[in-house]
Amino acid sequence: MDNAALMANPPKPPVDALTVLQTVFGYQSFRAHQQAVIENLLAGQDCFVLMPTGGGKSLCYQIPALILPGTAIVISPLIALMQDQVSALKAYGVKAAYYNSTLDFETADQVLMQLHTGQLDLLYVSPERLLNESFLKQLQQLPIALFAIDEAHCVSQWGHDFRPEYSQIGSLRQAFAQVPFLALTATADEVTRQDILDRLQLQQPQVHISGFDRPNIRYRVAEKHQPMQQLLTFLADQAVVDQSGIVYCLSRKRVEEVAQKLQQSGYSAKAYHAGLPSDIRHSVHQQFMRDEVTIVVATVAFGMGIDKPNVRFVVHYDLPKNIEGYYQETGRAGRDGLPSEALLLYGAQDVNTARYFVNQNPNEAQQRIEAHKLEAMVQFAEAMTCRRKVLLHYFGESLEQNCGNCDVCLNPPKFYDGTTEAQKALSCVYRLQESYGMRYVIDVLRGLEHERIRLSNHQQLSTYGIGKHLSAIQWESIFRQLIHLGYLRQDIQHYSVLRLTAKAGEVLRGQVSLQLASPRDSLISLKRSGAKQDKAELTASERQAFEELRQLRKEIADSEERPAYQVFGDAVLFEMVKKRPQTDGDLLAINGVGERKLARYGFEFLTQLRSLENV
Repeated sequence: MDNAALMANPPKPPVDALTVLQTVFGYQSFRAHQQAVIENLLAGQDCFVLMPTGGGKSLCYQIPALILPGTAIVISPLIALMQDQVSALKAYGVKAAYYNSTLDFETADQVLMQLHTGQLDLLYVSPERLLNESFLKQLQQLPIALFAIDEAHCVSQWGHDFRPEYSQIGSLRQAFAQVPFLALTATADEVTRQDILDRLQLQQPQVHISGFDRPNIRYRVAEKHQPMQQLLTFLADQAVVDQSGIVYCLSRKRVEEVAQKLQQSGYSAKAYHAGLPSDIRHSVHQQFMRDEVTIVVATVAFGMGIDKPNVRFVVHYDLPKNIEGYYQETGRAGRDGLPSEALLLYGAQDVNTARYFVNQNPNEAQQRIEAHKLEAMVQFAEAMTCRRKVLLHYFGESLEQNCGNCDVCLNPPKFYDGTTEAQKALSCVYRLQESYGMRYVIDVLRGLEHERIRLSNHQQLSTYGIGKHLSAIQWESIFRQLIHLGYLRQDIQHYSVLRLTAKAGEVLRGQVSLQLASPRDSLISLKRSGAKQDKAELTASERQAFEELRQLRKEIADSEERPAYQVFGDAVLFEMVKKRPQTDGDLLAINGVGERKLARYGFEFLTQLRSLENV
């Protein structure tokens, strides 16, 4: 490095990590693993960090960036994340910028000038821009504080979101041998973790795994039946009414339909998918970030990296393809640590569709990986035990006690001797020569009279009508459980017809008895009856104070043309309402209020809080 570069990048004043945490970001103490990661990076060591969404991964590199000489380079595939994080960092007074394809030539040139003259603490870069030969040569002439590879699971072919351009990042390790590298992800099983370490060529990395549990998220699964009505019932719940949320659908057509129906039902909802013009997608994103739109109905691409802490619910209208994706998407709720909801609507047809697409993959090895991941997702959805236990087990983590905050724990299924019903179901599949799908078999069992049955003369079967005593929903539940228990399988290559397995004979011959779970009402199960007390519940007067602080925050945010949470998040306002700070010192003691934000917003919020003293 030449003298000109050194003069352009003067050394930063000495400061310790805790001081930066408290004075810049306004937090009083580190979360689990944060301090250890920061100390490793300050000592020049490589690190691999696995933390759940909302666990504080960003601070692991943002704080060292403010202490180490030079500029920290953050590699991210997510343009929305770059924009959000840079905007949030600037609100804290941090010198940050991003460099990606959205910048015009003049703006991009200005960012590079800031980089070369030492005006940036952090620069967020897309993989494509980073690997540009000219840009890499420029970086080699500058002091680099560290490289942070965000969404590191994209490096691995075993990950749920493999991106080929990420695979080249490992080549940088030798070119910048003296610079610490940090890989971060929220979703990676054991195989994916090892693949990340190998592909990024990390040097004796310190591995930090803080766990996958998000105890503030309530996981719920409902059998899909009249899904739009189920969604409306869920949205009417006091836990999510008028709150920010995301509804995920698998197809663009479904996104448009659901968004339109929500609008017709009086909700502030917008559609978001890749088929929309970029200016509309950008507008929807900005409106959602600024709380001008309450609900975004989207394909799974939406939300990737969005740093919006007050998303209170995530609904999967269709079944996700894998647990990693489901975990990452549900993790966009409750990043601020306040109680949040995750609802999955699960139907057998979703599974059939997903399996069909998996089987279309011409790469046999990748097809096996995707099939395995889909089956794990189905097992989660069909679980009759604590869902959090199932979820954490997938990632190799155990939970000793039931979580008490999922639908299975709060509303345990009731079991009954289902041997007779199982025998009827399996017998009907046999009598139909294993040539029909679930819906038709149920129609025959229930003795329905329609043209297809008459033309096939199936009203003459001995199993015709022997299941009249149960509803179609009850029979669907029985068939799903028989599939899950291994007595039936769905032949995806032949229109999902039901086939008997070798185990089915044991039930038909009466050699085993089956305990089956009674299906729960698809609407009642969406209510929060029996739920334990939420830590974020406010009294009526506290709720009024909270809403007044939210209004003040929105006015300030609108005047600065930034998302409201970048002024203060909901968790900060919640703590203000509970503690009622009256002085600058009191306000600084609130988590999330640093010196920069105290100077910027302290007077207005303290004035408002003092006026609420008797509220």
